[in-house]
Amino acid sequence: MSDTKRFVDPDDVESMVFDWGVLKWMVTPDVTGSEHISCGVVQLEPGKGHERHNHPNAEEMLYVVRGEGEQEIADETRSISAGDMLYIPEGVYHGTINTGWEPLVLIAVYAPPGPEDILRDLPEAEILPPGALPE
Repeated sequence: MSDTKRFVDPDDVESMVFDWGVLKWMVTPDVTGSEHISCGVVQLEPGKGHERHNHPNAEEMLYVVRGEGEQEIADETRSISAGDMLYIPEGVYHGTINTGWEPLVLIAVYAPPGPEDILRDLPEAEILPPGALPE
């Protein structure tokens, strides 16, 4: 893709499908030429989440667009819902669980970019080409 892409449609980028949900990384060095951040949409299915993990070399910000869940950051766990913003310092362990009946939709931002590449390389990740829908 062009290194000057400014408008990105979800159908322009691949989907990373996991047993807990789907990610679409829409701002990355590969998609937009961004140097200092990556940004994507995360959808966690009801009752699902991702395990406690950390990003040793990146800060993370999560914005809750829709749904409700439980967010763990370090040794603190809180209920989250639409409108909440979460900050996770680099290296801090965290995890997210969807506690609601509908998908939990988050905007995730990494600074600097890079953790999205680690997710892409996980053996449990199914990569769908741009425009393809998960089954």
